[in-house]
Amino acid sequence: MIETREVTTADGILNPFTGMDAVTLRVGDLELMSSYYANALALAPIEERTRGREVHRVLGRGQVPMVRLIATPDLPGVDPRQAGLFHTAFLFDDAATLAATVLRAAQDERSRFTGSSDHLVSEAFYFTDPEGNGVELYTDRDRSQWQYDANGEVRMSTLYLDPNAYLNEHLTEPAFAGVGEAPGTVGHVHLQVGDIPSARAFYVDALGFQATVGSYPGALFASAGGYHHHIAMNTWNSAGAGPRAASLGLGDVAITVPARDDLDALAARLKHRRLPFADDGRSIVVADPWGTQVTLALPAVEADELLGR
Repeated sequence: MIETREVTTADGILNPFTGMDAVTLRVGDLELMSSYYANALALAPIEERTRGREVHRVLGRGQVPMVRLIATPDLPGVDPRQAGLFHTAFLFDDAATLAATVLRAAQDERSRFTGSSDHLVSEAFYFTDPEGNGVELYTDRDRSQWQYDANGEVRMSTLYLDPNAYLNEHLTEPAFAGVGEAPGTVGHVHLQVGDIPSARAFYVDALGFQATVGSYPGALFASAGGYHHHIAMNTWNSAGAGPRAASLGLGDVAITVPARDDLDALAARLKHRRLPFADDGRSIVVADPWGTQVTLALPAVEADELLGR
């Protein structure tokens, strides 16, 4: 059965118009990683700022920031068993743009292709960047095609998706030639966590996302506004992980809310749960149970504001 859903704001639930912003990665080799995201994903540098010994660089499509790279070369490399990033998922508007971006990523010798899947709600391709950060490139099926089970969960699966057949069907010369001008954004962020109950208590109960799929083994998916997921959490590599050690990899999960009232409601939830946070008037910064920094902010006027956080 196919359903369409209308979600309204309620106490304890994030605004339906909540979305994701540019993910922050701490990187050991800024020029290597900048050139990788520019070449493999067709992202262009938008803004840069030096803060002490750190260089912060934002890349994106057009004026939409999609990744912020922070040069921190003294940190150890990504540990695939600790809590942190599973992948950043970059969302594209249509199959032609996705196919063109996938081909760009596949042609970059620094990419490691790790698979492709039909998730029923979306079609996705997976890579690992040169420093071990997961990357998903995907496009959504129209919401009218999403299905729900008897418990109201979004039906998602991991079905085989033939990458060559997908490119043969959807790739066009104009899309490939103009891929850098085609829109893109961060659609969701998938995290590694130590355990699902603690992740639910933080991301659903405290932050205000709504669980959309809780029956997938070792994972939880959650969103605002009825999306299939803005945040995913799994224990596939990180079961039992404790607080994160300082390392390269995920530096910040950025979430955008429409209005200051949304931040006020969030602050009240965090105070009620006695979770420490910082509030500068336009953003709230809080750490999850494993020390992953999460920033919920009003929409940035320009990339310079993102760099100022």
